[in-house]
Amino acid sequence: MEKIPLTAKGFAKLDAELKKLKSVDRPAVIAAIAEAREHGDLSENAEYHAARERQSFIEGRIRELDAIIGRSEVIDPSRFSGAVKFGATVVILDEDTEEEKTFQIVGEQEADIEQGLLNLRSPLARALIGKEPGDSVEVPTPGGLRSYEIVSVNFV
Repeated sequence: MEKIPLTAKGFAKLDAELKKLKSVDRPAVIAAIAEAREHGDLSENAEYHAARERQSFIEGRIRELDAIIGRSEVIDPSRFSGAVKFGATVVILDEDTEEEKTFQIVGEQEADIEQGLLNLRSPLARALIGKEPGDSVEVPTPGGLRSYEIVSVNFV
């Protein structure tokens, strides 16, 4: 099976979600199902069906997180230096708009573009990998080709 790269922070976040699902959410939904059963006829019991649906979601997410954590490989970016690699925090300059953006290149499971966490498999990350400060990259986007200059690369 393919290993799933994660930063220590990303691993901790997924592990905390899994622990919460198992210790808080699962017991709460089991209690909600038991309470809804006490209301009688299950065929027309909306509370029961909603609780069962929630239970199904929780159990599915627990299985998903167990699989991710079981296959994860925690990578410490502070061991790296030089060109852009997994875990690097990269400051890029859009050569058209002169706008600077900062991204950390992370695994698919922890990616969140709004938080500046860029999926390792995204076109931008793939273009940046192996490049160094001062290099320019061209990235295909739905609006056409975009050019970025790498301003800095940090491994924290």
